[in-house]
Amino acid sequence: MKFTRIALCVLGILIPAGPTFCQTAEANKRIVIGASAVLDGRGGVLHDTRIVVEGSRILRADAKAGPVDYDLRGLTVLPGWIDAHAHVTWIFGKDGKNAGMAGSSQEDAYQAASNAWLTLMAGFTTIQSLGALNDIPLRDAVAKGTLPGPRILTAVEPIIGRGEATGTPEELRAFVRKQKQAGADVIKIFASQSIRQGGGMTLSQEQLNAACDEAKKQGLRALVHAYKDAVRAATLAGCSEIEHGTLATDDDLKLMAERGTYLDPQCGLVIENYMANRDRYVGTTGYTAEGFAAMEKILPMNHELVQRAVKTPGLKIVFGTDAVAGAHGRNVEEFVDRVRDCGVEPMAAMVSANSLGAEALGMGSQIGAIAPGMQADMIALDGDPLKDITAVRRVVFVMKGGLVYKNVSRGTIPVYAGVAP
Repeated sequence: MKFTRIALCVLGILIPAGPTFCQTAEANKRIVIGASAVLDGRGGVLHDTRIVVEGSRILRADAKAGPVDYDLRGLTVLPGWIDAHAHVTWIFGKDGKNAGMAGSSQEDAYQAASNAWLTLMAGFTTIQSLGALNDIPLRDAVAKGTLPGPRILTAVEPIIGRGEATGTPEELRAFVRKQKQAGADVIKIFASQSIRQGGGMTLSQEQLNAACDEAKKQGLRALVHAYKDAVRAATLAGCSEIEHGTLATDDDLKLMAERGTYLDPQCGLVIENYMANRDRYVGTTGYTAEGFAAMEKILPMNHELVQRAVKTPGLKIVFGTDAVAGAHGRNVEEFVDRVRDCGVEPMAAMVSANSLGAEALGMGSQIGAIAPGMQADMIALDGDPLKDITAVRRVVFVMKGGLVYKNVSRGTIPVYAGVAP
């Protein structure tokens, strides 16, 4: 590991190693960032200013502060992005085929650590990884500073709906408590089949009510994988967020807006990734040729959902990619899909992965905005995403918690941040 850190420092990649690392930053070091254009994460834009960071937090924006440690003029500076739905430990196995997220070998752990690194290099400083026991050691290693990666929230084991076989309401409450004891940050509930299998509802209203209510009692949010009828059922159950939401009706979307339920739809990346890696998925658990044929029909349905969702007054739409093996480090493609294919305004797309995403995670006072007292999570793009959404592919600077992990010259990233095309 020592050799690896030295090699990364020589390559100009900054990686923490416990309390000391090649950047030699001090716990309370003062850093000044010069910027000509800053998206504050809340829909505002600052011009020709300097951002003062002290330790892990933003102190203030002060145009007269100096000296400047990082000159990011000519770039677009904004808060580090938040991906509300990823699967950071999902990998391809030794045979190159989909191995899911249950890996336990040393090689599997290295791949998961690589996924975390690629995601951070792509500009995502916080992710919500929804449903794997091996998320926990990765989450904790990143939190301790022994591995570089985005801040990780995890659901540990999800509730997988199987009708009555899932359990009684009381048994589901006990399962939620078990996840809390295991260290879950959030509860993940599958209330629908995979959309590849039709998306039918797999939990009763009573079961959903119990699971979502118990999560709330335990101080946790409940995120529900839901399609069609399950969208309304999960909203009525008081869940925090709907994942996917394909085939929800306009009335369902209005109900979500009225209840303050967040929607985390996927506009393109996850299905595009499956299609690009078809041979690596077909034949593995849950993936059939018939399922892939169904996905080709689902993609335009996802576009149509997001198009309707953005027209629903008051509906809170967050940014989540459902990144699985093959998509890690390419999470930004979901931004491009949303703006290009679904009519999402570029600023709304950015806010969905900044302050709104932070609010959905219950972390609105800590991350998602460039403002005094917030965590110093900042990135810089070579380009202006408000004018050209593909600028999100060119992340040239990454700071998380006041530590700089990436700082490269503009023009050096032609396509993806951290991942070869």
